[in-house]
Amino acid sequence: MILGIQFLFVAFGATVLVPLLVGISPSIALFSAGVGTLVFHFITKGKVPVFLGSSFAFIAPITAATEKFGWSGTLSGIVAVGLVYTIVSLFVKWRGVGFIRRFFPSVVVGPVIMVIGLSLASVGVNMAKTNWVIASVSLLSAIIAVIYFKGIIRLIPIFVGIVVGYLLALIMGKVDFTPIAEAAWFQLPEFTLPSLSWEAILYMIPVAIAPLIEHVGDVYAISAVAEKDFVKDPGLNKTMLGDGVATGIAGMLGSVPNTTYSEVTGAIELTKVTDPKVLRISAITAIVFSLVGKISGLLKSIPNEVLGGIMLLLFGMIASVGIKTLIESKADFHKTRNMVITSVILTIGIGGASIDFGNFSLAGIGLASVVGVFLNLILPGKSKEVHIDAE
Repeated sequence: MILGIQFLFVAFGATVLVPLLVGISPSIALFSAGVGTLVFHFITKGKVPVFLGSSFAFIAPITAATEKFGWSGTLSGIVAVGLVYTIVSLFVKWRGVGFIRRFFPSVVVGPVIMVIGLSLASVGVNMAKTNWVIASVSLLSAIIAVIYFKGIIRLIPIFVGIVVGYLLALIMGKVDFTPIAEAAWFQLPEFTLPSLSWEAILYMIPVAIAPLIEHVGDVYAISAVAEKDFVKDPGLNKTMLGDGVATGIAGMLGSVPNTTYSEVTGAIELTKVTDPKVLRISAITAIVFSLVGKISGLLKSIPNEVLGGIMLLLFGMIASVGIKTLIESKADFHKTRNMVITSVILTIGIGGASIDFGNFSLAGIGLASVVGVFLNLILPGKSKEVHIDAE
């Protein structure tokens, strides 16, 4: 039980940060992460030691979609993303992982991940500039944790940054305790049912490309750590199905998409504890925490400048993962086709281009993803596959 709570502690900061940034209650994210993890374990026959938490890849599209279609409409897009995962899992069972590599090579996935990180850079700066002192301390604390510390502390830089920044904000009198005072001790999460919005569905579906690739890499990584081939047993199709069903349930409950957490994989490698039961304890603990209203109130009281400081690091690191994807695959930028694909994805995604089809709209990350896949298929030559093997 102690190990299970410790693993939740590793995932906690990142899991609650996503809902805070998209403007919903962190309690529903904890609840859906716990339920999603248990569903994942059920589908994968309890064989894979993973924890599902809030996905950072969807922060930018969820923020934009909520402005365009409202939160309940955006939720239908999140449910659709879960359905996409499910459909792809069937293709993986039928054709293997090769078709993913063919349709989504590094010159498509890398730039898309970069767009996901960079598209919200201005949001982080605007939140941080409300108090640069607090934001800078939060940022530096996270950097110090990830660079200079070892063990569990190194795996929770977001949590460390938030705690240190919050304490400084508390000393400077910048914390509003109203959300804590108004919250009950026992409180159900704020559930929201989705409302059908085809525009939101069309907007969100293409964003699933990068997390799909990330999922494949995560399964290879946890296989290496646990020294078991989860790609074969229970099978990549089962793990992808579990992720998809968990994300669909999250959308039905009113939460953000779920994804396998590499931070928890790192903690498993560090502790050498690979028993999946421990992660199920983490999931149950997350559900219990989601029912404690004071915890949700405490999280809501985190000042914007603290979150802004963390975002300066977080979104830049997401973009860096995109660069790393290109480097590890040894994408050849002497080839004009690769330069063209990457350039168009970046300019469309960061520039916020959109195409309207009557009442439908495809924009930003989603449009950039679709265009990237299309260019990769029609331009002559062949791009290198995404590097997904665990190191």
